[in-house]
Amino acid sequence: MNASTWKPAAAAALLALTASVAQATTAAELLAGYGRQSGQAPQAARGQQLFSQRHGGEWSCASCHGMPPSREGEHAATGRRIAPLAPAFNPRRFTDEAKVEKWFRRNCRDVLARECTSAEKADVLAWLMSVQP
Repeated sequence: MNASTWKPAAAAALLALTASVAQATTAAELLAGYGRQSGQAPQAARGQQLFSQRHGGEWSCASCHGMPPSREGEHAATGRRIAPLAPAFNPRRFTDEAKVEKWFRRNCRDVLARECTSAEKADVLAWLMSVQP
């Protein structure tokens, strides 16, 4: 590879790396962002209630993620194993904002028949972060 082709390739690789690092986050950063978006202080008790109750449908969040969310869960329809949801029991949880948004969108539609609000996301995440060993 000569200098004229490697510079663009190196720049593209650096851009891809920067983009992936920019998506890396922490549960606390996500919680703060959802709290800012909603304009409300997150409430763990509301999050636990939202997570554990059915909302007119067949499933609750706990139907697949388990209760408590410190243990491995199992998808109610497919039987696929699901790693613990609480960040204290699974440090990889809530570290990629794009994945978090994807799963909130999908799971909220399954459980609530709509997307979750920023306040609901903040509440659930505040409760999940309160679950400790």
